Amino acid sequence: MDWLLFGSALLSSTLFPGGSEALLLVRLQQGADPLASVLVATAGNVLGSVITWGMGRFGRTALARSDKAEGSIRRAQAWFGRYGQASLLLAWLPLVGDPLCLVAGVLRVPFANFLLLVTAGKLARYAALAVFF
Repeated sequence: MDWLLFGSALLSSTLFPGGSEALLLVRLQQGADPLASVLVATAGNVLGSVITWGMGRFGRTALARSDKAEGSIRRAQAWFGRYGQASLLLAWLPLVGDPLCLVAGVLRVPFANFLLLVTAGKLARYAALAVFF
């Protein structure tokens, strides 16, 4: 298992900045198995989103007192208001994806729904990268 790719994907899907796409492309260029690489990156990225969901779900009180992510959270809440849980298919997007996962936790989106939608979106993104690059 490519632990560096997994770790990069995990960290980049939490509230910490990062990008695992470049590492995935490097691994593919080095001859790594595309299916295994996409699955490893997806697993790490989804786990990071689950951590972020958990922070929202179980850290609601602390979050309410934080001003740091206020703008991002407000944007994510607007997406949720407009598109509902289906917006989680876009959890891979930069700037809004991580706050979407956090807001999903705050709004108590059922874990199974969260996991299915986030996994589908992130898997599709990594698969598209592997196919087109």
